[in-house]
Amino acid sequence: MTPSEPPHPAPVVNREGARIGAGLHVQGEISGGEDLQVDGTIEGHVHLGDRRLTIGSTAKVTADVQAREIVVFGNVKGNLRARDRIEIKKDGSVVGDLSTARIMIEDGAYFKGSIEINRGAGAETSSAAGVQARPAAGARPNAS
Repeated sequence: MTPSEPPHPAPVVNREGARIGAGLHVQGEISGGEDLQVDGTIEGHVHLGDRRLTIGSTAKVTADVQAREIVVFGNVKGNLRARDRIEIKKDGSVVGDLSTARIMIEDGAYFKGSIEINRGAGAETSSAAGVQARPAAGARPNAS
């Protein structure tokens, strides 16, 4: 590079990950190594390993999903398996079984299925942070 040449700009890195827009319909298997935002329709399987899947409010997903973290604003029919956590937001809908270390279902969300809590990495993180389990409000201690 000579002094009169401007330096090449650094490539723009998309930190938000990939996106499937509202007008797209995908059938088959999706796998990858980056976060994914879905606003369209997916039928099949989604495997993102150590990444986050966000299912937008306009999304319709009929798939079994595996990711580190899954956040649902739209509609899902299928089993969800997250290594860290699953969140179903107030307008979200999930019909299927959930398997995760941590779960959050907001008021107004729809869920039909079973929940399996994995006492793996998520539980270790909570105890390492000094979080202690306590009985729910109104719960009675076990009588011995």
